[in-house]
Amino acid sequence: MRTMIVLHSLSDEQIQSIQLKASDWRIICGDDKGAWLPHLQEAEIICGWKPEIAEQCLSGDTKLKWVQAWGAGVEKLPLEELNQHGILVTTASGVHPIPTSETVFAMMLSFSRKVHHSVRNQVNKRWQPTSNLGEIHGKTIGIVGVGAIGAEIARLAKAFEMNVLGVRRTGYSSANVDQMFDIHGLRNVLEESDYVVVTTPLTNQTRHMFSWEQFRVMKRSAYYINIGRGGTTHTEALIAALQGGEIAGAGLDVFEQEPLPVDNPLWDMDNVIITPHNGGITDQYHNRAVEILLINLGSYLEGKEPTLNLVNLIEQY
Repeated sequence: MRTMIVLHSLSDEQIQSIQLKASDWRIICGDDKGAWLPHLQEAEIICGWKPEIAEQCLSGDTKLKWVQAWGAGVEKLPLEELNQHGILVTTASGVHPIPTSETVFAMMLSFSRKVHHSVRNQVNKRWQPTSNLGEIHGKTIGIVGVGAIGAEIARLAKAFEMNVLGVRRTGYSSANVDQMFDIHGLRNVLEESDYVVVTTPLTNQTRHMFSWEQFRVMKRSAYYINIGRGGTTHTEALIAALQGGEIAGAGLDVFEQEPLPVDNPLWDMDNVIITPHNGGITDQYHNRAVEILLINLGSYLEGKEPTLNLVNLIEQY
């Protein structure tokens, strides 16, 4: 019997929808290691990822043919080994645009209306009206990485009558983006933006793409928001830019080291908003991930490659 392992706890309805699609398969589902660990070497499809998979499925002969990642990023997967074994990888890209874009606007609105200051005052029961309140209406937002998440951010930005600049590898235009640039236009975007939002995946090309030079060319009144991957940002350069007033503040959901160490200066900065890498989490997560799985599973069972969010293992995304 062909075996699929889902390394997450799903509802009975979600499991049933998978079983209906693959009626003659054995579906093992749950986050309890004891349930799925004994069956790893039998698995043809694995949804999610754990280090044990590499240990048992990427040495010698393997039955594993396809990994459906349960997130959008694949930087934690052994992509080279998966490629060597001819194992397909797809992601759950498409789950995250709504919650992640809402996280971005929560941060931008907090900075403009100083909500984060009021929350801190509330903790200390201190009545202190905040001055210098601003608006995001009419401001310029620069979105670095206009994929599905960046496109949703751009759509919402238009509701606030923002000027939207975008950066994507191809430079191809996108709906709701007023001006699109390829990576060579990044400096122009940084110089003009009031909010710089980074959504790019972590690859060899994007690692530390935001460092000393990039923060120096941003407006001193600009805010930097990273909801992509922590490794795209040089942490020391960001801290120096914040301490030196080169930028006005930062909203950070991702970090080079996670959890963020307790002695990191970012914790104590009143112009920084920190969320613990949960910007894409939503109560609709598993529903959307299962929908993506079912689309790809339908193709796979027909003997075709699953094409929705298929990862180029050489390009790393």
